[in-house]
Amino acid sequence: MRIFKKYVPALIAKHIRTFFKGRMYIQGKGAYEFDNGTMLMPAQADVKHASTVNEINRAIESSKKF
Repeated sequence: MRIFKKYVPALIAKHIRTFFKGRMYIQGKGAYEFDNGTMLMPAQADVKHASTVNEINRAIESSKKF
């Protein structure tokens, strides 16, 4: 489990692409899981979690194009 002290979408996307499956905690945002190189939406996601998941997944997709 990785703990990110700052919310930096590009760094988090790189971590997800590298490790492909696991869990992480973003300070100020909460705990998240990722699988198959994509961040998963929590079952009881509030607006903060949903927007974070969408933003990170967009960062992952944009970084795959290079």
